Amino acid sequence: MANDRITPELARTALPGSLPGDLGFDVIEIGEERTVGRVEVDARHLHPGGYVHGGVWTAFADTVAAWGTMHRLQPGANFTTVELKTNVFAAGRTGDVLIGVGEALHVGARTQVWEVRIRREADDRLMANFICTQMILT
Repeated sequence: MANDRITPELARTALPGSLPGDLGFDVIEIGEERTVGRVEVDARHLHPGGYVHGGVWTAFADTVAAWGTMHRLQPGANFTTVELKTNVFAAGRTGDVLIGVGEALHVGARTQVWEVRIRREADDRLMANFICTQMILT
């Protein structure tokens, strides 16, 4: 069951003032098959060595998964991430545009499991892979 009120437009109004909003994450698609996010890498996203910080990869992917999860919640339900894992395959740098595509691997009454693949837009290189389990709260 999809909640059609959960849209990219809602995400754009809800994210400002939160961690994902402050980091410039944009949710550009929320649909039945996938949820897609976008971020343009700048100085906010880097560790002191000049590459995308591990926490940014995780926060970006978790944001994409979160909006996909919300789209599939029953009315009145909420959720929290209870387990996550991120593998980073390539270093992100200032100027990179990262696209996160999330797909639900499991949508149950008590849990959802999401995979988010993050690619660099310029060359479609797989940069990171994220998997999380969301616990449904009723």
